[in-house]
Amino acid sequence: MPHTLVTSVEFVQDIKKSRFIGKATPIASEDEAKAFLASVSDPAANHNCWAWRIGQAYRFSDDGEPSGTAGKPILQAIDGQDLDGVVVVVTRFFGGILLGSGGLVRAYGGTAAQMLRAAEKREIIPLVSGLCAVGFSDLALVKSRLTAIPHLVLAESFTAEGVDLTVTLREGDEDQAIRLVRDLTSGRSNLIFPD
Repeated sequence: MPHTLVTSVEFVQDIKKSRFIGKATPIASEDEAKAFLASVSDPAANHNCWAWRIGQAYRFSDDGEPSGTAGKPILQAIDGQDLDGVVVVVTRFFGGILLGSGGLVRAYGGTAAQMLRAAEKREIIPLVSGLCAVGFSDLALVKSRLTAIPHLVLAESFTAEGVDLTVTLREGDEDQAIRLVRDLTSGRSNLIFPD
C-alpha cells in the first residue's frame, strides 16, 4: 500500500560547503504542489529543485542544475519509499566547490531520501462509494451491521419511503457490503457501486 506524509518535514545538510535544505509536505492536487513550491522556494538560493507525485501524475525540475541531476533523483526518492501525494523541494546554496553530475545526484536524491525516511507516514487507503435505498423498517439493522466493516463511513438522506444511504468503504470490501445489505433486507435493498 502506498503511504503519504502525516505533516510537513524539513532536513538540512552541508555537502562540500554547499547547503542543501529539503522540505516536503503531503498534497492532494497539482495546485497544492504549486502553492507549496511558491511558498518554500528561496529566490536568494542558487537552485530550488523539486518533484511531486499524485497517483500516476508527477513533475520534477532541475532548476538550472545539469539535466537529470536534481529533480529526477528527488522523484526517485519519493518513489523509492512508495510515497504518493507528496511534494519535495531541495534548495541549494552553492558553497564554491563543484560536485559533478554524480555528486549532484547523490546530494539532491540523498537529501530528499534522508528527509523522507525520517518523516512520519500514514497508509493511503483507497476508498469507493456506493448507494442504496433502505426502508425505515430495515434501517437500524443495516446501519448497525455495516458499521462493523473497517474504514466505513455512512451518509444518509431521508426520503418518504426510507433513507438513501451513501456507503463509503475501503476498496475491495464492496462484495462484503453488497451481500450484507441484500441479506439483511431479504433482497429489498441493493447496494450499488459505480464501475
